[in-house]
Amino acid sequence: MSTHEHRHHRSYQDLDAWIDAHFEEELRFLQELVRVPTDTPPGNNAPHAERTAELLAAMGLQAEKHSVPASEVLAAGMQSITNLVVRRPYAEGGPTIGLNAHGDVVPPGEGWTHDPYGGEIANGHLFGRASAVSKSDFASYTFAVRALESLGLPLRGAVELLFTYDEEFGGELGPGWLLDKGLTRPDLLLAAGFSYQVITAHNGCLQMEVTVHGKMAHAAIPESGVDALQGTLHILGALYAQNTLYKQVRSRVEGINHPYLNVGRIEGGTNTNVVPGKVVFKLDRRMIPEENPTEVEASIRGVIADAATQLPGITVDIKRLLLARSMRPLEGNKPLVDALQHHGEALFGEPIPAMGTPLYTDVRLFAERGIPGVIYGAGPRTVLESHAKRADERLSLDDLRKATKVVARTLLDLLGPREAPL
Repeated sequence: MSTHEHRHHRSYQDLDAWIDAHFEEELRFLQELVRVPTDTPPGNNAPHAERTAELLAAMGLQAEKHSVPASEVLAAGMQSITNLVVRRPYAEGGPTIGLNAHGDVVPPGEGWTHDPYGGEIANGHLFGRASAVSKSDFASYTFAVRALESLGLPLRGAVELLFTYDEEFGGELGPGWLLDKGLTRPDLLLAAGFSYQVITAHNGCLQMEVTVHGKMAHAAIPESGVDALQGTLHILGALYAQNTLYKQVRSRVEGINHPYLNVGRIEGGTNTNVVPGKVVFKLDRRMIPEENPTEVEASIRGVIADAATQLPGITVDIKRLLLARSMRPLEGNKPLVDALQHHGEALFGEPIPAMGTPLYTDVRLFAERGIPGVIYGAGPRTVLESHAKRADERLSLDDLRKATKVVARTLLDLLGPREAPL
């Protein structure tokens, strides 16, 4: 048994026991959060923040409500955002640890066998949109902090619960907004994640909207027009060819392979008997941590422009929708990584790797400002397993219970009393 383990051994047992005793309450809290929809789009997320603040207040946790001005929210394509900050200051001499989870989520889509907003519990899982990603960590982080404070030990430093509502659209009006306004500046950051790995790096993401202009014409006299769809096919061919080249670019970060490009939406044309004059498509380019986002964007614009110049009469407009930089591991994250791996292994009974993920998240906004952070929480072992962004999203109750304990023990290691070494 290591020194710090020996020192806190009874306290860990007390934390675990408190979480077990309050687990039904934790589940009810999560069910309430799942029952208030936060589909983004449309992104009407203020009501969820209001409900969360109400539930937190009932537990004695006062949340500051920070409303993002309507003009900024509407300009970003959403309807309302109120970000919540719960500050728990302890004695001086310890770090401030931010715990950040996002409440916004993609719409439920088709094919559910459970009510997406029911929070039903069946077969050891809680079902519902955002149950795994990432309302689960509203619950794990809140109850970890309550467990920590239940010990009555002299703590040093502070915890900030940061519950934000702009992850699906890139995070600039969630954590980005709190950081820009000076409303939070933690020393270490833990963000909603996966219950089996400690994620220290993630991909970047560039999203663009490409409008291909031709010239409409009657289908009986096609030569009088310029077919924007044929032009689009030529451009798409050039873009898809890039995916073959990307496979030769490998990341050194475990868990991240190579860059990838996906065209996820396309629309155009006016009618069956009209040569299409305009086609719009949206593309998503995942960037590995080693890539430079400015160079990536210039390169894609170049591929599109080169393809378009080969087609007489075709012009192209390109609009950047999102640029999420990748998250690189920062040196200072070691105490957080070590504690999470140590307790994760003790509670889950298997080694907890520290690795990268091909997703992108709003944690990068902290890393970009030099705040070391990692992704860890009550979510799924894998995105596939949890049905995140698919029908019947679910969270394993066992994962929620264990991850809450891992986070609580980690907070104790970083904020708890530091006695003389044994």
